[in-house]
Amino acid sequence: MDGIINLYKPKGYTSHDAVARIKRFCNTRRVGHAGTLDPMACGVLPILVGKAAAAQEYLMNHDKTYLAGMRFGVVTDTGDVTGNILSEKKVAISKDELCAVCENFKGEIMQTPPMYSAIKVGGKRLYDLAREGVEVERKARKIEIYGINIVSQESECDFLVEVSCSKGTYIRTLCEDIGEALGCGGTLFSLERISCGDFKKEDCVTLEELQKLFEEGDTDGIEKKLASPEKVFSHCPVIKLSAFYSRLCKNGCEIYLKKMGISPDRFEKDDLVRLYDSDGVFFALGKIGDFREGRAVKAAARFID
Repeated sequence: MDGIINLYKPKGYTSHDAVARIKRFCNTRRVGHAGTLDPMACGVLPILVGKAAAAQEYLMNHDKTYLAGMRFGVVTDTGDVTGNILSEKKVAISKDELCAVCENFKGEIMQTPPMYSAIKVGGKRLYDLAREGVEVERKARKIEIYGINIVSQESECDFLVEVSCSKGTYIRTLCEDIGEALGCGGTLFSLERISCGDFKKEDCVTLEELQKLFEEGDTDGIEKKLASPEKVFSHCPVIKLSAFYSRLCKNGCEIYLKKMGISPDRFEKDDLVRLYDSDGVFFALGKIGDFREGRAVKAAARFID
């Protein structure tokens, strides 16, 4: 089986747990995921099966949308309610007050990754160091918040907030920073990812549905849940290669645009394209780059040998 499952990860599962289940259902060891979700979080988790796993790093670059439960007046060591409370005070935040503060976080901002994250420092995950009581300096990263909308006010201090953002955004840190700007601190009480690129919550399949198909021996049913990489990258431009250039590309060679009669100015460096062979078969995701003789395309993720 090769393709991408738009999985709805339930609370209480790690992303690794979800991958382990999919390996069993699809009877393959080659399975990855696009964008880790914490055990307390639920929602859209694209699972890459078989040869589709080659596209993992490119799917992780997609923009994401979250529904975050933000609680103000509470600060924890993890940035969410699973951690130890560091400070707590009774507050009453109005919707208008929160909206005004959130405006300051829209656009490009610098964000420091939290200690409870999967980033590696010196070969160790930050969350492992945090559990050992070790805190290390983290460099702030540029992220972009496309939108912050207040969905509802649940209490004097609890809000549901929809956040659309770029890759690399930590919603826990965003909540903490908004709480700090309000002067009372903040932490997450819930988190749901409702989209990851073209993958939407309403199109998700659950582990229970896949389990049922697996128990019934319905492998065709499981395969129907797999989206093709071609569909996922349908927004990328197309380059069709001749039989000669297809063979070279599949062997790892860069193919110069000018040799194919394509203007080098048509694409920017690092652009992604869909590569089709002379038979019209989509076989790889290509990446545009600058090489010794000029601008060229090279297979970045191959889906067919």
